[in-house]
Formats: sequence, structure tokens, C-alpha cells
Amino acid sequence: MTNLIIFFLFIQLIHFLGTWKLYQKAGRKAWEAAVPVYNAVILTKIMNRPWWWVILLFIPIVNLLMFPAFWVETVRSFGKEKTSELFLAVLTFGFYIYYLNYFEDVKYNKDRQLGPYTTAGEWTTSIVFAIVAATIVHTYFIRPYNIPTSSLEKTLLIGDFLFVSKLHYGAPTPNTPIQFPMVHDTIPVLKIKSYVKDIQIPSFRLPGFQKVKRNEIVTFYWPADTVQRFFDRNSPYQWKPVDKRSNYVKRVTGIAGDTLKIVKGNVYINGKLEQYPDRTKLQYHYVVEPDATFSDFGNYVIKNNVTEYGRDENGQIILNLTNELAEKFKENKRIKRVEKLIDTSHVFNKAIFPHSPNYVWNIDDYGPIYIPEKGRTIKLDTLNLPFYKRLITEYEHNDLKVNGDKISINGKQVDSYTFAQDYYWMMGDNRQRSEDSRYWGFVPMDHIVGKPTFIWFSLEKYNPENPKSFTERIRWDRIFTTVGGSGKPVSYLRYFLIALAAFYVYSYIRNKKKNK
Repeated sequence: MTNLIIFFLFIQLIHFLGTWKLYQKAGRKAWEAAVPVYNAVILTKIMNRPWWWVILLFIPIVNLLMFPAFWVETVRSFGKEKTSELFLAVLTFGFYIYYLNYFEDVKYNKDRQLGPYTTAGEWTTSIVFAIVAATIVHTYFIRPYNIPTSSLEKTLLIGDFLFVSKLHYGAPTPNTPIQFPMVHDTIPVLKIKSYVKDIQIPSFRLPGFQKVKRNEIVTFYWPADTVQRFFDRNSPYQWKPVDKRSNYVKRVTGIAGDTLKIVKGNVYINGKLEQYPDRTKLQYHYVVEPDATFSDFGNYVIKNNVTEYGRDENGQIILNLTNELAEKFKENKRIKRVEKLIDTSHVFNKAIFPHSPNYVWNIDDYGPIYIPEKGRTIKLDTLNLPFYKRLITEYEHNDLKVNGDKISINGKQVDSYTFAQDYYWMMGDNRQRSEDSRYWGFVPMDHIVGKPTFIWFSLEKYNPENPKSFTERIRWDRIFTTVGGSGKPVSYLRYFLIALAAFYVYSYIRNKKKNK
């Protein structure tokens, strides 16, 4: 925060040195150019622009678009209307105003035309403010999101396009102030980083209207992300700011303060078997052995919407089934065996969190593990340190050192630690095909992005073996359905189309009356 305040005051000094004479020519006092925030309000009066433009200057990312607008409107207020002059104001990052302030005898044009003089100028202004409005919505209210993987398959499908609400938990403000608007970590087509990672600002969360609840589906920044592009794991490894890490979507299996354990694939929270909402479709691997006479088994699998299957080392067929679908398969007399595959091995797997040989866990037999809660103090020793070391150092920014069995934090020897924020345990519904907290651990509260609320479009992945047209691939029954709730999802598409048609008719009639 100290660095941020110093930077802010430095910007104010630059502004004062470059504009104080122009303030005087506009009939204001020179000192008004030096007072933080007040100087921006006065500048909007000089430019004949609304005062609320000042608010946009303090919204990260949006302000990157507003600074050029202020530079252009300032030079226009002093008679510089040529396209070359406006470009010069932007290309010099506003320092063209210094030239006007000290070396040119410009006149203040109080009654200037506010709109652009050219059609190109009008288009540019409209596009800039459309991007500003969209960036505000995208950053602080609702964000579109696409399901790229099968970790929540059956509940959310590959090809579902969601609206993620940032209002539920409160929108996190960006850490990265210099970034390309409306994209995440990579600029499309160019495939280069969309941000400058060397400049970071403190982030805080705006007020929300609910806390993160157990069993909700949540979008969050992947804590372990160090790759430049999500699906390109061979891209160069690098440190990434929190708000530029890849977006993940999982189910909140454990919340802050819970103790979680997995036994034979079943999750227990605080000693009780986890109870899921009725829309939850958990899937597991099953070995399925059809009878030799079941020649149509492949079509039977496809008709039951089971698309992910393979064979084990013994050649046995493995299907990814919900428990309900497994029971249906068992009832079929042409299927001899349906058996859930559960990992019962107890050997060290370095891929499994906390990546310590002291814990010989696997994804089906895991824990117990305590999920940290803000303000809770735990006893800290070298045995449980692997669980919490990353939290203490990377997420809560402490210096931690271990010397034998002694632990020091920020130069002080400790035997306990108090957590500064809440943490969550995320798992996919596709339990044995999900890269989740069982592999990379806890998700901090400052990594939570929002709550998926609405599926606005859904499209099947193109399958060259069974090609379909674009319209055939659209899942019409999933369009305009809610993510949460109980019972079978209901599409509200027809109601949306009726409302849209009604609005069109209303607008047509109103415009016709106006013309008369």
C-alpha cells in the first residue's frame, strides 16, 4: 500500500507540472491542479465532461481506457482538433500536454463542440465507451465462461457456456492494473501475454451477499498455475499474478473449518458422509463385463450417454458411470459384472497433495485433512508443515525457514500459526477424472472468482466419427437453464424469446408514435 500511495502521489506531481498553466488559461487557480482527486474534478469541468468520469479513473483496467480519453479531451479543450494532434496526445502518453503547457500559447475554448468532428471520431468514441462499459461488467459483475474439461461431466458438460456472477461472493479487484481489456491471460490470435506482471497492486474483495457454501459450484483461479496457456502445458513456466491464473470450475467439497476424509471414494465431512444436491451427478470408474452374446453392447453404452470409456491392463472394459447408471447396468442380464474401481494401494504417490512420503494417500483413500479457517490457530510442526507451507509463504506472504525440527516465520521461531484468510477444498463430480484439490491442495479465498448461475448456450464437441451439423450439435434443452437449484433443469429460452419479441413490438409502436 505504501508503494501504491507513493506512485499515486508521483502521478499527481506529473499532472500538476504538466497542466497548471492550462488550468489558469481556463480561468482556474494553479493550485487546483495539485490537489489529488479535486484536480480531476476540476479538469472535467474544464473539458465540459461529467464529473463521474473521475470515478472511472480509479477502477483498475477501466482507467487504462480513461487516461487516453482525458488526454484527448484536454488537448481538444485548448483548440487541438486535428487527428494528428489527438494521436500525438495518446502516443506520447499525455506528455504532449507538457508542450502545450510550456511552449505554445494555446487558447481555452469554453464553448467547443463536444462531439467528434469526423465520422471516424464518432465511431472511435462509441467503441471506446462500449469497451469501458463491457469491461466494468466483465470485471465486477458478470463474466462469461466456457466449460473446457470433463471434471464436472454430467453436471456441467464440455461446451456449456456460463454466466459467472461475481456479485454473490463480492468481486475481487484486479491485482494486475496493466492488462488488455476483455481477455484473460492471453491475447487471442497473437497468443502472447495480455498483461504486464511486473506491476502489481493490492487486491480486495467488494461486498457480496453470501458466503461460499459447501457443495456449490464455484469458479476460481487455479492456485498451482504456472503455464502461459491453459491447455499448453509445454509452454514456458513462469510466475503468474493471481488474477491471471487459469480459470477452474469445481464443486466446493469442504469449506473453511471442515475436516475432510475420503474412504473408498466416499467423502466424509467432519465425520459425516457428504450429502449432495439432487442435481449432482457423481461419476466413478466401473469395470463392466458384458456377456459374450451382448453383441450390441457398444450401442447400449452410447444410448446411455456414456462416452468416456477404455480398457484396463487386463483388457476389461472401463466405463465412467454414475452410481444410478451402474445399477441400471447391473440389472441388465446380458452384463455379467459391474464393479466400481477403487484404489486400495497404500504407496507414496508424489502427485498427490501434500506430496510428502509421510502420507501414502490416493484419490479414493485420502485424509483426514483440516481445511484452514481465517483466525483459527493450529499447532505447527514438521509433520503437518507440508499441508500449510504454501499457504503461509505464497498465499499469506510470510518468510518461512526450517532448521531441523524448528520452524521460523519472519525470523521468529514458532510452534503454531494463525491463518489470515479462509480456504476451500475443490473436487470435480467426475471423481476419478478430475485434477482437483487432491492433487494441488487448498484454494484461498482471494482466488475465488464467482458463482456460475446460468447456462446461456451449450454445444456438443465436434466428433469426426459421428459428424453433425452446427444446429444438430446445439443442446437446446440446456440453453437458458440455471446451474443451481433442485429438480431437472428447465430451459427458459422460450420465455426469453417471448420477452424479446414483446420488447421489439413495444419499441416499434413507441417509435411509430414518436414519428407521428
